[in-house]
Amino acid sequence: MYKTFRLLGEKWLRIPPQPEPPPGDEASARIFRASPKYLSYLRLLWALRTFAGAAIPLFVLGTVIYHKESGGTLVATTAGILMLALLLLSALFRLALVQLDFEKRWYLVTDRSLRIREGVLSVREITFTFANIQNLSVTQGPIQRLLGIADLKVETAGGGSGAGKNPQAGIQQNLHTAYFRGIDNAEELKQLIAARMRTHRDSGLGDTD
Repeated sequence: MYKTFRLLGEKWLRIPPQPEPPPGDEASARIFRASPKYLSYLRLLWALRTFAGAAIPLFVLGTVIYHKESGGTLVATTAGILMLALLLLSALFRLALVQLDFEKRWYLVTDRSLRIREGVLSVREITFTFANIQNLSVTQGPIQRLLGIADLKVETAGGGSGAGKNPQAGIQQNLHTAYFRGIDNAEELKQLIAARMRTHRDSGLGDTD
């Protein structure tokens, strides 16, 4: 079932294939993926949001059925079944999107730059050269800490005011900030990028003078 959904999703949502490596020596390119624990994290968030979203409609439905007269109980029950079916279909659709989002998430690093691809309904692919990166930081919430995963935040010049609008998604996004989300080797990746930044700048390619 999910395989069919993935194939249809790739076609209808026009999800691009695996991203090409960013600028740099192709032999130095390394691919990183989000940890399987990140998928567990996303599923947990899905479960919490699904429960929160269904709690009020189910409570209202239960109250209506309880107070209905005997002659209207069948109508209320039919409406309740339809509501439950819609809630279930919506929840399963969002769960499938969670899985697809995890599978289509890519992180690539070469000796000169990095590229991050994320999203399915709105695909975001961003490339940073090491000459422009100004800050690397690891962020980790309590649930992420429990699962042993973290996010690596990458910021470039102008990150404080670099919000741009994605005309397709209709949302604001910062074009100077990107995240390696849900990785289980955040510190290792941070050190790798930092080392390649130093090598790049020591070679004179990152000089701005």
